[in-house]
Amino acid sequence: MPPRPHVLLSVAASLDGYIDDARDERLVLSDSADLDRVDEERARVDAILVGAGTIRADDPRLEVRSAERREKRVADSRPATPIKVTVTAGGGLDPRSRFFAGEAARIVYTTDAAAGEARSRLGAVADVVPLGPRVDPAAILSDLGGRGVERLMVEGGSRMHTLFLTAGLVDELHLVVAPFFVGDAAAPRFTGAGVFPQSPARPMALLEARPLGDLVLLRYAPGPGHVPGAAEAGAAR
Repeated sequence: MPPRPHVLLSVAASLDGYIDDARDERLVLSDSADLDRVDEERARVDAILVGAGTIRADDPRLEVRSAERREKRVADSRPATPIKVTVTAGGGLDPRSRFFAGEAARIVYTTDAAAGEARSRLGAVADVVPLGPRVDPAAILSDLGGRGVERLMVEGGSRMHTLFLTAGLVDELHLVVAPFFVGDAAAPRFTGAGVFPQSPARPMALLEARPLGDLVLLRYAPGPGHVPGAAEAGAAR
């Protein structure tokens, strides 16, 4: 069995931990410099994952935007942009979403019960992969590892962050903090409730704190005893 991919979880949040507000318009948490940094991270990975809720709410394209970075990937015998991955428990996604457009390969992970619906709606635009009675993050990583994915970037939303963090399957966390508060209980937070491996007794290790204008990037690694993904040593790839 191939080693599981290295998992980088990337998120931007307000000072009070929200990743959006409750309005229809998307809340802007990053500036142009940070968006370029995220694009650079995307160019380094083999696959990018978001949950179905993120596709419905934000309609992301999830591609490497820089032409120079795309060309560099092609010169390195890699696809111009990483594989796009999503997770849905019910299969109810719109095949016209921007996630399903473009040249990148697309994978939809779902349950056995929803596989028929997902294939009916999305089979023409993505590879639909059922994973059993529930979608397990370890099973996702196992399947991606079998496809040659060494580095996976998880970009949201709250359910996906919670799913991978509570499973202890995040090798590195990039948290960008925006300099304002949202203060709306109806808005989505960085994570939901759960039992996390990291706690006051077992905190994460700070790798870097980098000012980005009025934003700040915090890079964390799990604490002692963490078993990293196969590509942890290849982070600069």
